Amino acid sequence: MNCPFCGNIEDKVVDSRVSSEGECIRRRRECLKCQRRFTTYEYIEKMPLMVIKKDGRREPFDKKKVLSGLLRACEKRPISMQTIESLVDSIERKLQRDYEREVSNADIGELVMKHLQKTDEVAYVRFASVYRQFKDINQFLGELKELLSKRRD
Repeated sequence: MNCPFCGNIEDKVVDSRVSSEGECIRRRRECLKCQRRFTTYEYIEKMPLMVIKKDGRREPFDKKKVLSGLLRACEKRPISMQTIESLVDSIERKLQRDYEREVSNADIGELVMKHLQKTDEVAYVRFASVYRQFKDINQFLGELKELLSKRRD
């Protein structure tokens, strides 16, 4: 690692800590030449997860798109931004864990709905109505009836 102050390549690690999420390791280093300290972060290199769209196109998974969809579904609901971000992180972790290289957008949508259903039923119905592209009120009522029957159980 090159010292950002003097460019020397020799340093020693003074302290190492795992981040709170366990996603990276933070290392405090000290240059052996100028004795100044600097911080580096070590991350696991992840293979990009590709999303297979309805029309067969493939594009890299974009967590911002999931966040955007959740923000629209949760608009004017009593759900904190921290909760929404936690949902997005949880969804991304599950996708990285369960899918090696490719995932269909249908699988992502179902996973988002599963998480939303546990968090907020109104946001769930909003997301489902857009995701499932209800053609008429009967499809919408069917989804509501299913939600109500699960609630009673």
